[in-house]
Amino acid sequence: MIPSVLAAPAPGWTTETDVVVIGSGIAGLVTALRCRPRGRVLLVTKALLDAGSTRWAQGGIAAALAPDDTPEEHLADTLTAGVGICAEDAVRALVTEGPEAVRGLIDLGAAFDRSGSGDIELTREGGHHRRRIAHAGGDATGAEISRALLAALKDSGVEVIEHALVLDLLKDASGRAAGITLHVMGEGQPGGVGAVRARAVVLATGGLGQVFSATTNPEVSTGDGVALALRAGAAVTDLEFVQFHPTVLWLGADAAGQQPLISEAVRGEGAHLVDHAGERFMTGRHELAELAPRDVVAKGIINRMHETGASHMYLDGRHLGAATWEHRFPTILAACRHHGIDPVTEPIPIVPAAHHASGGVRTDLFGRTSVPGLYACGEVACTGVHGANRLASNSLLEGLVFAARIATAIEDDLADPPGTDLPADERKAGGLLDPGLRGEIQRIMTSHVGVLRGAEGLATAVRELSELSEPSAPRREQAPGVAAWEVTNLHTVASAIAAAARLREETRGSHWREDFPDRADGTWRGHLVTRLDGNALTTTYERQEGSRA
Repeated sequence: MIPSVLAAPAPGWTTETDVVVIGSGIAGLVTALRCRPRGRVLLVTKALLDAGSTRWAQGGIAAALAPDDTPEEHLADTLTAGVGICAEDAVRALVTEGPEAVRGLIDLGAAFDRSGSGDIELTREGGHHRRRIAHAGGDATGAEISRALLAALKDSGVEVIEHALVLDLLKDASGRAAGITLHVMGEGQPGGVGAVRARAVVLATGGLGQVFSATTNPEVSTGDGVALALRAGAAVTDLEFVQFHPTVLWLGADAAGQQPLISEAVRGEGAHLVDHAGERFMTGRHELAELAPRDVVAKGIINRMHETGASHMYLDGRHLGAATWEHRFPTILAACRHHGIDPVTEPIPIVPAAHHASGGVRTDLFGRTSVPGLYACGEVACTGVHGANRLASNSLLEGLVFAARIATAIEDDLADPPGTDLPADERKAGGLLDPGLRGEIQRIMTSHVGVLRGAEGLATAVRELSELSEPSAPRREQAPGVAAWEVTNLHTVASAIAAAARLREETRGSHWREDFPDRADGTWRGHLVTRLDGNALTTTYERQEGSRA
């Protein structure tokens, strides 16, 4: 049983704005800044403004900025990585508008690393045939982009509420998005559960990696936006395609929570993947070896682990030298040394971990969801850009490009007269799960819906997740609160991922079925679309029919 509304106290306060943006990563910040000239904007974020996934981004942002590169080549690499189910019109928008969008970031004050001649330094990452990854601070690109955007936000007139967990979507009498309910935590003001009335709502809530035991995502990435969208009646799609980053620092078999990422750019600069005998194992598995698309590399690592019985593999960058590590990867170097590993003198133990959701709330080319007035941008959205496997460093670019597109579309919304008063919400609030079940949800997902999947494990995951939410389950009907809301959102999203993964009987991109090891274009070159029908999730298949504008 999936709740159609989160159980929560009635709003104790109400505020009004034109646009409410939920999330403070690159997608949320750019959307808020671009919408501000069109009207009042309120930005709501779950923790502090800079606590989202953007600041953790190490590698960089991909765009055809080099003289010998073109948007068409970037398009080709993105489509290849997406394994046949990208929306080509969305990818074309990304790669053609991307270079100018990055230059706009520079104009805003983002300082990318430059060569001695003053040109932007570019590197390669997996799946790219050109050096087109712009980076900052060596391996602190996300932190620099976040800094520049937050500086611009200070003088923009955008209102901000921090420490606020979004709960549910408000709709007007016609079914159009008309605001949100939210809970402000701790020192946030105003306090408690409240309501924001708005003419347009933008979800930019980031990822869902916390449904797994080990992830590169921060603690706030509990899938709140996808869960809200499902409860609001919006379509979500491609949820089975959860990308596992190939090189995450291995901290032991029992490591859980957010894990240190070892950027793909380390391999882009020449580091090699090796097994415990020091043998390179990606050579011969793909023409790009260690720089193959992420799904290929993650599978190569897992296969080698199975072949050798090892718990992890290694990334060997000793030959890069101390100067390269200190100049190009200072953040990664410090993180490794903090955990007792020195990449200058020894290989780094690595293992794949949950990293990025290629699927999410389904949108058109301007971020519109299937609910009028509700938009989605960034990792919470499925624009069609990523297909079955995100190309490295396209995520920051996606947030940047589609945020600008949303601002264009919202201008039309703000020109329309406001909707009629909100009707009484007839949806019944469902029971909340015990916060203590968070670890059990993560165990189920990690054991059965991880990198390698199979029919038996997926059936077990679907069954066990369902049992957790049965009305007779012993740990339901919890009192409303942040921990209970979060774990209920995690359960909703985990259930949707597991159901979709069980249905897709093929291997494609980051969805790897050991019982269906081949790609099946004749049957599965399309999308699984999930909706909440009453209190049950329904997932249907839609065959790929060209563009999805």
